[in-house]
Amino acid sequence: TTDHISPAGDISAKGPAGKYLREHQVPITEINSYGARRGNHEVMMRGTFANIRIRNHMLGPNGKEGGYTIHYPSKEETSIYDAAMQYKAEGVPLVIFAGVEYGNGSSRDWAAKGTNLLGVRAVIAQSFERIHRSNLVGMGVIPFVFEEGTTWASLGLKGDELVTIEGLEHIKPRERKIAKITYGDGSVKDVPIICRIDTLDEVVYVNNGGILQTVLRDLAA
Repeated sequence: TTDHISPAGDISAKGPAGKYLREHQVPITEINSYGARRGNHEVMMRGTFANIRIRNHMLGPNGKEGGYTIHYPSKEETSIYDAAMQYKAEGVPLVIFAGVEYGNGSSRDWAAKGTNLLGVRAVIAQSFERIHRSNLVGMGVIPFVFEEGTTWASLGLKGDELVTIEGLEHIKPRERKIAKITYGDGSVKDVPIICRIDTLDEVVYVNNGGILQTVLRDLAA
């Protein structure tokens, strides 16, 4: 749900957002909630995927709950935010694999904003909640859906895979693409996916990096 992606509840003093606030002299008693600090992008990007009940399957079936992941190739278990920043420094764009009705729940713009700020280039799901799909496009993140019969679970993903989607700079509405997945053992699987950019206007948004960037380009033209 959008609450798993961008929680609105209390900020943990031990998580990336809480640590950031404490480093900026905010007392623990005044850390407050994500909802109260939604105007601070530094807090909100650190809170993306930081819900204490989220379960990242990269950690395995017995992995702990919360906003944690494993960075590859270091195999270090760390927060999703810290791993994302490390990948960004390494020049590695990210892909999210998800299930049915990804982004379901209350309409929360930060669920898409935070995804973009973490360096996510694409989300591949079985299906999307309508508003969240639109919000992802508006932030320059490309939504894809699996073809019928394919799920993230059926692919046997562990998290150490390399995902390649060619031709994103020339993407077309509803275009069929191939996600080339290179597994940790070197084997390769081509997975058909369908682009859920639905209109030519949305193509423009994605190519420009989002709606805001598109508006700024139009104003500067």
